[in-house]
Amino acid sequence: MLGDAFVYGVRIALFPNGQLTYQDPKMQPKTKNPAITSREMRALEANAQYFGVSLLQLMENAGRSVAQETITRFQKNKKALVFCGLGGNGGDGFVAARHLLGAGFEVTVVLVGRSRDINHEAALSNWGILESLQDKVELLEASDSSLIPKVDAGIVIDALLGTGTKGKLKPPISKAVDYINSLSGVKIAVDVPTGIDSDTGEVLGTAVKADLTITFHKAKPGLEKAKRYVGELVVTDIGLPMEMEQFAGPGDVLMVTKSRSPTSHKGDFGRLLVIGGSEVYSGAPTLVSLAAQRTGVDIVYLAAPAKTASAISSMSPDLITIKLEGNNLNPANMETIKPYLGMVDAVAMGPGLGLNPETLKFVKACVDEVEKAKKPLLLDADGLKAFAKFKRQLKVPLVLTPHAGEYAILTGEELPENQDERVLAVQKTAKKLNATVLVKGKVDVICSPERSKLNFTGNPGMTVGGTGDVLSGIVAGLMARKADVFEAAVAGAFVNGAAGDFVAAEIGFHMVATDLIDFIPSVFEDPMNHLKVRKPSGT
Repeated sequence: MLGDAFVYGVRIALFPNGQLTYQDPKMQPKTKNPAITSREMRALEANAQYFGVSLLQLMENAGRSVAQETITRFQKNKKALVFCGLGGNGGDGFVAARHLLGAGFEVTVVLVGRSRDINHEAALSNWGILESLQDKVELLEASDSSLIPKVDAGIVIDALLGTGTKGKLKPPISKAVDYINSLSGVKIAVDVPTGIDSDTGEVLGTAVKADLTITFHKAKPGLEKAKRYVGELVVTDIGLPMEMEQFAGPGDVLMVTKSRSPTSHKGDFGRLLVIGGSEVYSGAPTLVSLAAQRTGVDIVYLAAPAKTASAISSMSPDLITIKLEGNNLNPANMETIKPYLGMVDAVAMGPGLGLNPETLKFVKACVDEVEKAKKPLLLDADGLKAFAKFKRQLKVPLVLTPHAGEYAILTGEELPENQDERVLAVQKTAKKLNATVLVKGKVDVICSPERSKLNFTGNPGMTVGGTGDVLSGIVAGLMARKADVFEAAVAGAFVNGAAGDFVAAEIGFHMVATDLIDFIPSVFEDPMNHLKVRKPSGT
């Protein structure tokens, strides 16, 4: 063993083979995967802001942990050279430089770029602090490769680029990396060595060969694959409790948000088939379809019995209806539906179907055909109740969206009142069916076989009929846009509840389901804006 690191009271054992264990059980990840990808980390940071932990706080904790590790290990060498980029990783370097200065180190900070181009608010704040200390710390700017100063030091800190870096490095960053590698001092990488893809371990042309890498919150997948560049690896706590990974927030919406290219074509953002309705119900499948459209899906097809489909067409000219024979869906309708299964990217089935015996047979036949077509499937309401009679694992991604009563029908068991026990029960069901299960309630519980999240958005006014159909439409819309089904369910739960909260803030608890649909786009455009109406407790 190379040694033990003590960071903020957290002892982390480090082994020569690159494996690491958390000696403090509070730091031991609760998920089976002890690593976190760059997109997951960005989402977690956004969610942390939403729940009150600012990026400035996270940056302070990160930079201080780098400084503390440096001070603990290298007290004899009091000269530090800190290379910083223009983003958040550079901000971590600014904080580290300040704490090293406070510990009596001689510090030189090299900003690779112009200070006026610092593009991270928290980093800019910390650069301003260093500027006020210019008589104590040397600040140098290198806007091009020729300006990289020839300075040596016993300690060289790489805070140029962090997680999420993609593509081959370009000057002056690449030249700064080459210069860092030419220095004789001990090299410390902040979060990830510059030039290493934190997700894949790929070397992006050139990369810093660190002696020590100090990464934050959790290890990154690529660090295991790039050991010769990482050196010794230390994971430090920056004030993000592991429990926070289980909370849905704006970051989860950002994870499923897809930008539109000016050259986009119809269908690039997904086609969804909604199957529902009966001689009694027409509103539920309509709500699903309209909500899906507001997620940004390009095309929504709605298959329903002919009379119901005609009524739905009169409600909105935006909906494409498929008129099926009969007053209720029946197995013979599959011949009409099959061609559409080859055209769409996802299927949502259930709202308003009814439980007519021939409809129950239709659901089973349709599930089989969706599986053959290899399309993701969401089942809700009557579709979910029908599925409960023949439930099995599918060979396609499956999302089930029951409320507590439907969950009891699906599983034959009541949901526990205790929240932790409820999560365990829902995850057990998710594993049994190899599905993502979203249980709607005061606190939504979303579980896949391996992951779980809790969503706290929403309010008592949303007990009105139809809000669950809106939720199904949002989730199915994201599935059609090719989002991971668990991520679609988590983001959908947040967006649906947030839309309801905006409605409540505007008109009180006198809402109807269509009111939520109007707010879906604004939540997607700026999910952090929900802070304006979020309940003070956050729960």
